[in-house]
Amino acid sequence: MDRLMDIMTGLSVLLIVLVLASVRRAHIRVEYSVSWLLGAAALLVLSRAPVLLNYVAGRMGITYPPVALLLIAGFVFVIIFYRFSVIISKLKDDNIALAQRVAILEYHLRSRKGSIAG
Repeated sequence: MDRLMDIMTGLSVLLIVLVLASVRRAHIRVEYSVSWLLGAAALLVLSRAPVLLNYVAGRMGITYPPVALLLIAGFVFVIIFYRFSVIISKLKDDNIALAQRVAILEYHLRSRKGSIAG
């Protein structure tokens, strides 16, 4: 159990470092890094606080706390992925609307040029 908790701690710290480095290099925007940082911090706290993990595992009805930690980790990442799917969908819709507006503006510019030349 201790080895699994140490591995989870290491992975949580690694995720925090990677996210902070990505923010620093402008590879990821700050508002998107918050979800990853909160998820990694929650896993770090649970992997280092066995009393809290035992309580959470007991409330979930799981007898082996590391399994509860892995289940929580999976749930956290599913929620983060869902959030990003919503953001990507909105960006795609916004890009389509923007492309349509640009096409309309180009049409109006061409029609004006045609009326000036004619």
